[in-house]
Amino acid sequence: MRVLVVENMAKTELGQVGSALREAKAEIEIRRAYLGDAVPETPDGYDALVVLGGEQSALDDAAFPYLPTLAALMRAFGDSGCSVLGICLGSQLLARAYGAKNLLGAAREFGWCQVHVRGEGAVDPVLASVGESFPIFQWHGDTFTLPEGAVHLAENAVTVHQAFRMGRAAYGTQFHFEADTHLVEDWNRTFPDTINRLDPTWLARYREHAARHGREADAAGLALARAWVATISRRDGMAINAEAVLEEVDG
Repeated sequence: MRVLVVENMAKTELGQVGSALREAKAEIEIRRAYLGDAVPETPDGYDALVVLGGEQSALDDAAFPYLPTLAALMRAFGDSGCSVLGICLGSQLLARAYGAKNLLGAAREFGWCQVHVRGEGAVDPVLASVGESFPIFQWHGDTFTLPEGAVHLAENAVTVHQAFRMGRAAYGTQFHFEADTHLVEDWNRTFPDTINRLDPTWLARYREHAARHGREADAAGLALARAWVATISRRDGMAINAEAVLEEVDG
């Protein structure tokens, strides 16, 4: 199983999604598009696509001219039935790819926030893994309208479109479920000035926040990651056996 990962900014790591992919013995190919790595024009040779977050907006084509190509690639994967995962900026690009409107600066969230699973999410192969609601890490200012034909999976009071699915398995999540406490702590060390502008109390109160939300958020993130990886179907017709993977990891 070959999975293409596109990074849009330094330190945007796979986190728990990477853990789930490694459990499934996936071959992971990373393209750092923000550094000039080429973005493929077709899904050929890959079974799934992951597009991670970044500080740019989904419409920042002037500074990041690869963004239209990346959005088109996400749609090509989704239309072909391949699994797609867009996180934060990735979700905004997936919405753009399917004709939705990007809303810049319209929904600001930072830190662990509660997300509620809608009725459609409760029966979705991925969102059903986390129950009715869960805390998860957020770091965004933008949002989007829902693409025509999308299944609306999750929401909260600040950001109505927290998660959606297009077709069989093209998922966009505005929240950072890849970010477990280890990755969040790395971001604390790497981006202190930016974080202080967003929340001047965050770093001083981080241990308190982590004690309250970290364990539950980490568990929800890993459950979502494993559930998304289980949607991947290899182009040779073989599907990931999620139960076998979990038995091997746990046993």
